[in-house]
Amino acid sequence: MSEMIIAAPEAKAAAGGPDVTEAFGEFMSAFEAFKETNDRRIGELETRGGLDPLTAEKVDRIAAALDGQKRALDRLSLKQARPALGLETAETRSPETRRAFEAYVRRGDERALQALSLKAMSVGTPADGGYLAPAETEAEIGKRLSNLSPIRAIASVRKVSGSVLKKPYAVSGPATGWVAETAARPQTAQGALAELQFPTMELYAMPAATSSLLDDAAVDIDQWLTAEIETAFAEQEGTAFVSGDGVNKPKGLLAYPTVLDSAWTWGNLGHVVTGVSGGLPATNPSDKLVDMIYTLKAGYRQNASFVLNRRTQATIRKLKDASGAYLWQPPAAPGGKAMLMGFPVVEAEDMPDIAADSRSLAFGDFSRGYLVVDRTGVRVLRDPYSAKPYVLFYVTKRVGGGVQDFDAIKLMKFGV
Repeated sequence: MSEMIIAAPEAKAAAGGPDVTEAFGEFMSAFEAFKETNDRRIGELETRGGLDPLTAEKVDRIAAALDGQKRALDRLSLKQARPALGLETAETRSPETRRAFEAYVRRGDERALQALSLKAMSVGTPADGGYLAPAETEAEIGKRLSNLSPIRAIASVRKVSGSVLKKPYAVSGPATGWVAETAARPQTAQGALAELQFPTMELYAMPAATSSLLDDAAVDIDQWLTAEIETAFAEQEGTAFVSGDGVNKPKGLLAYPTVLDSAWTWGNLGHVVTGVSGGLPATNPSDKLVDMIYTLKAGYRQNASFVLNRRTQATIRKLKDASGAYLWQPPAAPGGKAMLMGFPVVEAEDMPDIAADSRSLAFGDFSRGYLVVDRTGVRVLRDPYSAKPYVLFYVTKRVGGGVQDFDAIKLMKFGV
């Protein structure tokens, strides 16, 4: 049974065969096979004091198949959820703008765009020109990035027209006081404010097209352009939001200093330690997850998620609670999220693998803890000369990001 599960998911996903319901059924079958084999592994450790290498290999193989099933299911759910491009109503689109932009992309005809005054010069390099993409194309890119970039999907997203978002934040909350009904109102103590700055940095992609593709009237040029750049943008963003150093890119959550949560101060992220270098304790490892969950205040826990990569998820997936139930549970329905101890699991491949002193697991309310800043406008510059006979499209957008509430996100340090 396990061999059939291992061979099925990626092959079918590549062929585009199963629908979401069928893929979800195969995913649940893979999870049942994983539980059965992992239970056998645990039984061998308890009864014989040793582990059959074949059993361990089988567990790892089925775990890898389970990851493949989940990725295939996510892809199908995303494909089903995407709205079609070019189907906006007349009230939400400008036909003149769309036709002018299409003429520029297909033939390099700038006259209609110039007449509509859409030309914009890029910040800092006046010699580089470009044209703003239509609003519906920009909105579609934003939607797809939210689906493809795991941190963007759970963080707060703010649109700005300037190059920097400056946000005051009340570190100690609003200043308040108690008074009697007829007593004078004394001035309250001043609340502590911190000014957070989120500069937007330029992100670019450069897809190429052939002249025959651009001449083909059946090709939806907006859809082609969006599909070409969405994955490139999402991958770059995903890495920056996790580990970016803030130099010409957003500052990732792992780039901030961390301290033991018991010594937490503003400007740092709190962490809990496992007590074992590069791993979890052999006895009651789930206790560390419980400790991590309850480092968050109740107001943050209501909307909290676990963020980790698939290899860390494979390790945690094998854990059970005291009653023998698995801590990790599969999605309850197609398109849902896996759950860990009652909280959603967000798979971010840019999170580090478990290693000595690694911070491979994050938990928190990312909508309050992390802010993504998008500068309005996606610019396209057509270049038919640099890579003849291909036509290059230099597409840029400006993105920033960083932690906005240092008390809303906690990390697990796999060390002492």
